[in-house]
Amino acid sequence: MIAIIDYGVGNLFSLKSSFAAIGADAVVTADADVIRASDRILLPGVGAFGDAAEKLRETGMADLVIEQANAGKPILGICLGMQLLFDKSYEYGEHDGLGLIPGEIRAISDVIPSDLKIPHIGWNALQFKGEKSELFRYLQDGDFVYFVHSFYGANCDESVIATAEYGATLTAAVQKGNVYGCQFHPEKSGNVGLSILRAFCEV
Repeated sequence: MIAIIDYGVGNLFSLKSSFAAIGADAVVTADADVIRASDRILLPGVGAFGDAAEKLRETGMADLVIEQANAGKPILGICLGMQLLFDKSYEYGEHDGLGLIPGEIRAISDVIPSDLKIPHIGWNALQFKGEKSELFRYLQDGDFVYFVHSFYGANCDESVIATAEYGATLTAAVQKGNVYGCQFHPEKSGNVGLSILRAFCEV
């Protein structure tokens, strides 16, 4: 069973529907006992980093995610959920993350040409980095996924498992052991996205 963490931020039910589409049992929950009993954890998120990080801590979910990650449970962060896995973010100030992925979250405006639109919205090809992660076992290099973001993972080279080009090479996905993160939205990425969620159910 996959526990989709409900801490007041995220497109929870579209994620649940995506897991249902691949025949996986997923529940949207804020119950610590249910999360501990789950086989895998999904950390969603939309909006501002600082607000989401505060809600994670207020609900006790921050400590719980760290506890479960340290216990070896597979965890997947999506979009802002991925960013929350990092050490810190510089989105409208400086905010501490969960510290599960070494690195920081920075504005894409720092690295892309000024004539490109922000946020970065649209379909971009994934380019795998290093040995292909088991998260991408059903994908081919160059498969397209859907992005919506204004910030990206920086100074995290050792954890990057895929990149995408948008006027610069941006972090598309990360992994450190049993902790995974996708900057893009698998639940909005058609069959490619469903294949990633299927692979997550198998790690």
